[in-house]
Order: sequence, then structure tokens, then C-alpha cells
Amino acid sequence: MKKLIFTILLALTTNISAATPQLGAIATAHPLATEVGFEVLAAGGNAFDAAVAISAVLGVVEPSSSGFGGGGFWLLHDQASDSQVMIDGREKAPAAADRDMYLDDQGEFQRLNSLNGPLAAGIPGLPAALVTITRDYGKRSLADNLASAERIAREGFVADQHYLRMAKMRLDALTASPAASIIFLDHDKAPATGFLLRQKNLADTIQAMRDHGHKGFYAGPVAEKLVAGVTAAGGIWTLQDLEQYAVVKRQPIRGTYHGLNIITAAPPSSGGIALVTILNILEQFDLHQQPSLTRKHLIIEAMRRGYRDRAQYLGDADFVEIPYELLLSKEYAAGLRAGVRTDRASKSDQLPGRTPDYEGTDTTHFSVIDMDGNRVAGTLSINIPFGSAFVPPGTGVLLNDEMDDFSAKEGVPNAYGLVGAEANSIQPGKRPLSSMTPTFVERGDQVAILGTPGGSRIISMVLLGLLEFAEGADDPAVWTASKRYHQQYLPDEVQFEKGGLDQQTQDDLEALGHTLKELTRNYGNMQAIYSDPANGVLRAAADPRRKGLAEVR
Repeated sequence: MKKLIFTILLALTTNISAATPQLGAIATAHPLATEVGFEVLAAGGNAFDAAVAISAVLGVVEPSSSGFGGGGFWLLHDQASDSQVMIDGREKAPAAADRDMYLDDQGEFQRLNSLNGPLAAGIPGLPAALVTITRDYGKRSLADNLASAERIAREGFVADQHYLRMAKMRLDALTASPAASIIFLDHDKAPATGFLLRQKNLADTIQAMRDHGHKGFYAGPVAEKLVAGVTAAGGIWTLQDLEQYAVVKRQPIRGTYHGLNIITAAPPSSGGIALVTILNILEQFDLHQQPSLTRKHLIIEAMRRGYRDRAQYLGDADFVEIPYELLLSKEYAAGLRAGVRTDRASKSDQLPGRTPDYEGTDTTHFSVIDMDGNRVAGTLSINIPFGSAFVPPGTGVLLNDEMDDFSAKEGVPNAYGLVGAEANSIQPGKRPLSSMTPTFVERGDQVAILGTPGGSRIISMVLLGLLEFAEGADDPAVWTASKRYHQQYLPDEVQFEKGGLDQQTQDDLEALGHTLKELTRNYGNMQAIYSDPANGVLRAAADPRRKGLAEVR
């Protein structure tokens, strides 16, 4: 590869250097994960090895967002073969799960059972994904790629302010699990500044994986402890559930937009299809030539229709027949576009479909590219902060609550006023629908790598960042800092982060018929990379809303 002039873009500070990078670019949600990723590259690993090490470390240092008890999607690009694949490490429903498992005797949805405790947990996929990516794409051993995660878990690290806030928010649920409380709290109380988080049992679990690979987690002593802890507390896991878990290699969703090639997540992610549908709707509007208000209005209307289709058609492709050709076609988008007016907002209740399911917002994302051009966009989750807040004793593994991403009862609103759809109903072995949207965007040799946490807002955040790139912004700091707004079909409102729309824009959108809702906080944590080898440019950026670290070295 040609020598690169690179730009280091940190979360709040921009530095420029004329040095020639030797390793690549990494953007993650935590400085320790970024540092470990570069250590792996410096030791001769490739982007895929770095992705494994980063994923493992994030599972240690961001237990409120991801972990060995959760799952995710890893979008991989192999430069030598010019090929892409999505590693689907999404959690799966246990074999004993059934569509009515969260309903009481009167048929009423018992939401807390799908949020807290072991009954809320699907079979984790992250450990299997780390094994698969290392074995099939990496250059180093699994033991080497997991070494730093084990060390950090064993030695501990000082928890940041985000951790302290999330632990306080989930205090009651964490105290309900004695093993979780011992690890993540301070004598059953929310930790204070300076709290040193040590996870000895998790370190032992990681050591078992270093020694025995897939079987170190999904069989043997670790699996036995996981199942014993889950069943003793009322869960339904079996050893067979763990033994039968396997990741799936899926072909990414592909689309085009004004000369850009879009490579993005496939079902059970809803993100890729929704993203391409929205872009297809927008393509004929020439957004860059529209006044600012019209531009936002059109984007909101396209979001409304893309999210409608998400709710109507999407689920686990191994269980649901998805009309890919229809949903991704330019002709279908033209039909959706025909209903968009530039002078008036649509009404969601006039469009057929069903409401999207609620998803937790405390996911995590990372992006990495090595000097050979291999790249990874990885989005990982355990669902809401600290997942189910349950740890099977002796494992240190904080379990997800991704079962809440299924539709527990069709037509009945959950605690967030959202109604699920049949395509995403609970079935044994099924993977719940997700909005995680790791994405590559290509313009010739130029590449954008991006993704973010944020529940159902992930798709709209990736869309807004992608549009910045499409309209000429080659600085990923622009994508990550872009003000955010969101329309997900139902509830029929435009949500926007605090300060995301100025007062005049709010007034003008309301005059068009949009209902607006300003959120009390900023949201998202985008981690992004831009590469233009032909012109010697490599840039990385971490979202200024949180404490990430993005560097080029």
C-alpha cells in the first residue's frame, strides 16, 4: 500500500501528523480496547485478530454494553480476495423457549421476566464468534488474541463515569443476582468514582477458552456452571443448548446510492435492509441540492417508510421468508417515494404495518482497518445496560436479555408503547431481530467504516453519517458529531437528541405536520474510519458524546 499521510481524530481533539502509519486505524468505545487492538497489529496480527481482541476487551471493560454473555455482528472485508462476509453471532432462543413464555395465566405480558434474570437470556454468541473469526480469518492463535482480555479482567481497571451511571440505574436488578452484585457493585451499593473492577471468575472463563477454544465455553466445567446457575434461578438453558450453538456466515446486504457501494448487515439484523430501502427512496431527491428543511423532511419521510417495512417483514431469515429482492429494489422504493410530499408530513397510521420492537440502547461498536486493507465493523450487545443483570455463580459471565428483542405478544404494546410482529415471535433456536448495522461504504478505493449503538435509532444514525460521506465529508469526525434525529414509523413522532434541531427547524417541521419530541440527552456512540489509499489519507474518529479512542498508528 502507498505511504499514507494520516490524521488522528480523537473524541474531542484533532491532531495532524506527517508520520507514516505502520499498523492501521482503530476506533472503539474504550481506550483500553483501542490500545489492545494496536498491540495485536504490532505483534503481527491482522484486522481480524485485532477485532477478536477488541471484542473480548470490550466485553471486560464495558460490561453494561457487551460481553461474553452476549452477541453481535461482525462485518469483515478480506482485501486479498476482495470479499465480504457477516459473522452472525446473535444470541439464540433456548430449545425450551415458546412464544407465550412471558405471558401470565391471563395472557398478560410480564415484561420484567424478559428483562431481568436468567429467563431473559438467549444462548450467547460472542464466544463462538471470536473462535470462528480467529480460526478462519486471523493470523494469530485464539490464546494470543484473548490474552489481554484475561489480564485486564484479572488485574482490574478503574471504572469510568458511564459505568458508574449505568450501575446506579440497574442497581435493583444487579442486587437480585448475588454473583453479579459481588462483581459489579460495592457491597450492594452503586460504586463511586475510583471503583476498581476486577473479574476473576470471568478471567478464568476466558482462560478456559484460551486453553480449549469453543469447548472452553460451550462444554465442560464452564458450560456446566452456566447451566446450573441459570436453572437454579428459574431459567431454561440446557447443556445441549450450549453445545449446539454455532455462528452463521451470512452474505451482507448490498445496495447503491449515487455511485456509492453499500455493504451492510443482513438479517437477523434489520439494519441493512432498512438502510438500503431508505437510501433507495432518497436517491432521486438529490438531497445535496435541497434546502436544509426540505432535506430533513425528506429524510424523515424515508425513515418512516423504511422502519415500516422493518416491522412488517423482518426477522431471523432462518425462520422467516424475507422478500429480499422486493425490499432492496429501486422500483419498490419508487413506489414508496411516490407517497412522499415535500410540503406535508405523512401519517404513519395511514401506512400498513406494525410497530418495531423495543431494543436496548447500550450496545457498543468498533471499526478497524489494517495496513493491508483488511477491515472490520463490529457491533456487539447484551441489550439494555448490564443485560439481564444475572451472573451464573462461578462464571463471571453477565448474561444478556436479548429475549426481550422478540415480540412477546403480537398486537399488545410493551412498556414502551411498542407492538411486535409475527415475523419476530419467539421460537426455539431462533435469533431475535436486531437493529445493529455495521456498515462499509465504498467510493472507488475510498472506504467509510461505521456503526454505532443506540437500539432502534442505530439505523437512522448510520444513515445520517453515511449521507454526510455521500455529500462530500471525508472526515469521520463530521459523521460522528452530526446532530441526530429519528423517525421509526410508530410512535409517529420525530425524536431528536438534545439540541439536535434548532428552534426554527422545529417550528418549520411542525408546520409541515410532524410531531416532534426532544430527548433529554444525546444518544449514540459512533466509531468510524475513512480510508483513501490512492491519496494517502487514513482517518479515524470516536463519537464526542462518549469516552472512546480513535487513532491511526
